[in-house]
Amino acid sequence: MTDVTRADFRALGTGCVLLVADPARLDTARAAIDEQLAIIDAACSRFRDDSELMALNGRAGETVHVGPELFEAITLAVRAARVTGGDVDPTIGAALRVLGYDRDFDEVAGNTSRAAAPLITLRRIAGWERIELDADRSTVRIPEGCSLDLGATAKAWAADRAAAAAADAAGGGVLVSLGGDIAVAGPAPEDGWLVRVAASHASSLDEPGQTITMSTGGLATSSTTVRRWTHGANEFHHIIDPATSLPADDVWRSVSVAAATCADANIASTAAIIRGESAPSWLTAHALPARLVGRDGDIVHLNGWPEDGEDR
Repeated sequence: MTDVTRADFRALGTGCVLLVADPARLDTARAAIDEQLAIIDAACSRFRDDSELMALNGRAGETVHVGPELFEAITLAVRAARVTGGDVDPTIGAALRVLGYDRDFDEVAGNTSRAAAPLITLRRIAGWERIELDADRSTVRIPEGCSLDLGATAKAWAADRAAAAAADAAGGGVLVSLGGDIAVAGPAPEDGWLVRVAASHASSLDEPGQTITMSTGGLATSSTTVRRWTHGANEFHHIIDPATSLPADDVWRSVSVAAATCADANIASTAAIIRGESAPSWLTAHALPARLVGRDGDIVHLNGWPEDGEDR
């Protein structure tokens, strides 16, 4: 395997990794990534009071002019909803808040108290079809009472943008992982980038997973086992089914998907978790390579996902 140089850091509230094949390009690539992620965080964060997204959510019902990054991110989120038949819906922000995911996840996960919580009143999802976008004016209108959450698309989109910017700035191939959402850009090493696929990007080599190589595109893993928290006496995970306003059923522990972009991979992996039993047929219809781990640990490979190598 070709030697690569690695940098580990934190951004967007998660652990991140940068790989470059040429050590001399590391600092330049990292600077380009930092610049991109700072712009995206300021535009799209649900956990910064000063973000552009929070300003938009605070003006629900009004037509609001937004910057190019937020407009692009919302456009992608609406596309995700359309291509998944509404399974991946950005108007779930209020539902997440009701369930206790109302701040950075490290703070949410740190609250392990199981004391009685106030009665949870579920709110109907506003629905992505009610988002109004005007590309000519760069304006967005979300319905009254709606709160957008771009978590199902923005981090993977950020990985795509960061990888492209880093490869362009450094003049060489890079791999960028933002919390396990992986994008590559530029020429890969001759034998590809070595990637560990597991439920959590922080998993050790001793934990269940599979090692594969990738040279182009993106890869994303969605899981019901990692981002879990307690709210009162209840335990929840972060992948919301818009049909119920509750976390999706735990049919799959994790779903990993490879696609042309990390954003497309993450849209598909998230939709697969929500679709549950019908996920394999849906992924097959879209010819997306995928690895699904069931609640019992059984593993399903689809559409050319590699069968060889360690997979447990």
